[in-house]
Amino acid sequence: MALRHQSIAAIAASLPGACDVLLRHKIDFCSKGEATLALAAEARRLNLAELQAELSATARQAEPYPTEPAALIAHIIERYHKVHRLEFPGLIDTARRVEATHKDRCDCPRGLHDLLSRMFEDLEDHQHKEEAILFPIMLNGGEPSLHQPIARMLQDHVELIDALDLMADLTGDFAPPADACGSWRALYVGCRKLDADLRVHVHLENNLLFPRFS
Repeated sequence: MALRHQSIAAIAASLPGACDVLLRHKIDFCSKGEATLALAAEARRLNLAELQAELSATARQAEPYPTEPAALIAHIIERYHKVHRLEFPGLIDTARRVEATHKDRCDCPRGLHDLLSRMFEDLEDHQHKEEAILFPIMLNGGEPSLHQPIARMLQDHVELIDALDLMADLTGDFAPPADACGSWRALYVGCRKLDADLRVHVHLENNLLFPRFS
């Protein structure tokens, strides 16, 4: 099937490097992944032919995601779970300092520290359940039935994407003011990376891993 007729979720799942391209063009492959590439390009006012060419060129250079469950789970833990645990505390602390220093400015990202703190707490609980319960069962063949546990994880993902959308709103789509200090700029760079990492993380579980067991 031609790329233009494939769903965004299917393209992100099957085409190496597609997630980076879609993120760059602000095409939502998590919560709106059922849309076709043609419809997504139209909604974002993008040239469809150029977008297809970019996806195809990137796919020729990018490394594909692991396909076997064991390898995919290992990749998710190493590339996402561990990285989130390393990066969240620094972002939370920087957000606290930026809000305290610039609290009198109208463009201060008020509430970002609290949002990041809640996100990290919720994500840690989510990741612990996956690592302690869900992933071991998957590695053992998926018995007993994982329908309910996966349903709970999917709901967590919906709430996480909502939190990411709020983070983008609070930061003006990660665009600091022209006169922002170094800490403010670094905070938004970190938040942009966190947003991209978490969206790909959710995609890998929703569209590559979980369908094998649900």
